[in-house]
Amino acid sequence: MEDMKRLRIFSGNANPGLAKEIADHLGLTMGNAFVGHFNNGETQVIIDESVRGKDVFIVQPTCNPVNDSMMELLIMVDAAKRASARTVTAVIPYYAYARQDRKTRGREPISAKLIADLLTTAGVNRVLTVDLHAGQIQGFFDIPVDHMPGVPLLADYVRSKNLDDLIVVSPDLGGVTRARQLADRLHAPIAIIEKRRPMPGVAEVMNLIGNVEGRTAVMIDDIVDTAGSLTEGANALVKFGAKEVYACCTHGVLSDPAVARIEASTIKELVITNTIPLPLEKENAKIKVLSIAPLLGEAILRIFGELPVSRMFDE
Repeated sequence: MEDMKRLRIFSGNANPGLAKEIADHLGLTMGNAFVGHFNNGETQVIIDESVRGKDVFIVQPTCNPVNDSMMELLIMVDAAKRASARTVTAVIPYYAYARQDRKTRGREPISAKLIADLLTTAGVNRVLTVDLHAGQIQGFFDIPVDHMPGVPLLADYVRSKNLDDLIVVSPDLGGVTRARQLADRLHAPIAIIEKRRPMPGVAEVMNLIGNVEGRTAVMIDDIVDTAGSLTEGANALVKFGAKEVYACCTHGVLSDPAVARIEASTIKELVITNTIPLPLEKENAKIKVLSIAPLLGEAILRIFGELPVSRMFDE
């Protein structure tokens, strides 16, 4: 491996705990940087150590407060580039605006593309991210994007529970590929919930493709936001005869009233990762958080050493 002294890990305020875990996994100390605000509300960044000729990795999911997190990332990238960093990789475990990846009606923006342009203009050399809502967002960039799947981590956890008669359920038609990936790892069949969205954040279950009767259903999705789709889907699965319902989601956005909905639902356990930090007030006995740090740490090590990242997921 290359001289590790050239590798530096920095963090904004979005998820410093995850950045510290990644640094610990790699046996590194965190890079020294101040990220705060001026009195007028503008973001202030000071990198308090030399990064000249270094390979800088900035860990910053663009989670709530989304626009603050995004500006911190962009300004940190600019600061590192102007301080003569050799390369700057944006480690964005959760990529905000990813659900705005296409126009669905007239006069709508494609915000996910705008974010890609902003990052590239700021000077990012490479992006490392986890479970993009739409895989084609990788094509919005003209720089390399390493796209980590969350499924292997979630599959390992589900396998460790030794559940009987598993069936993997996609909560909608768009998530079938992800459900198939989990099902293949668990050697389980799949079912698909057909739903419609009369308005944003509202989902109505219309039908179920597949048979869940007497089985343990594991729903899989990339994002749990208000948990409306997830809890409605779980309740429908119980009506269709499922014995128990578990849910796995990479990104726990958990906007209100998500936690209350999960608590009141038929979901036995919701498994998420720490791409987004879970605040104390949202901790719940039904919510299990897995650490994505070893996965990201290994990917960073491979990017730094110019080794193939895809080999991490070869079975």
